[in-house]
Amino acid sequence: MSLRADAPAGVRRFSPAERWVHRTTAALMGVCVLTAACLYVPQLAELVGRRELVVRIHEWAGLALPVPVLAGLASRAFRADLGRINRFGPHDRTWLRAALHRDKRPASRPAGKFNAGQKLYASWIAGATLVMLGTGLMMWFTHLTPLLWRTSATFVHDWLALTIGIVLAGHIGMALADPESRRGMRTGSVSREWANREHPLWRQYVSFRGAGNCANNPNTPAPARRPHLLRR
Repeated sequence: MSLRADAPAGVRRFSPAERWVHRTTAALMGVCVLTAACLYVPQLAELVGRRELVVRIHEWAGLALPVPVLAGLASRAFRADLGRINRFGPHDRTWLRAALHRDKRPASRPAGKFNAGQKLYASWIAGATLVMLGTGLMMWFTHLTPLLWRTSATFVHDWLALTIGIVLAGHIGMALADPESRRGMRTGSVSREWANREHPLWRQYVSFRGAGNCANNPNTPAPARRPHLLRR
């Protein structure tokens, strides 16, 4: 038997365009966080030196942060996932209640392609990035705004940067604890077992879509229509 036949069947989760958007955004965000640390931590500032260069790298990396997402809008798969991640349903409230009660049973955490925690993280980091971009521009082009605005922007920028660093550390920690999730972002596919366990509503939707051609095959019974799964 061939190795291909022995390999467990996978489910496609992310397209190449979506993986490119994630990797590029992660790289730019990493540059912003590292350069910010070199600007605000005295020990790192002394170690790295060349403050003017670090400032310029930080500014341009921050300015480029929205570019991967904007470029990704050319991908139909990316646009579809943006719609999914911005849509909250009753199953997301169930997932959040289970998370708050530390109920880790898969049955108590129904999820579509993205669970409620991932949706909240994506919404928060997108909003935080826009705020960082706006306040950063005020700090960069000092002649465009009054002193009071620049002072307020600096305060918001600094404290939000610290918060982003903490949230990103949690995001990376959760990714490290889930090898199959990392595999999905690395290769685009995940195992069927993981999809059934972690994202059962999405897995059912994928199965429903995969059976869409069964009407042309009289020997294959069509699945029962389940409207509540069609937009997961």
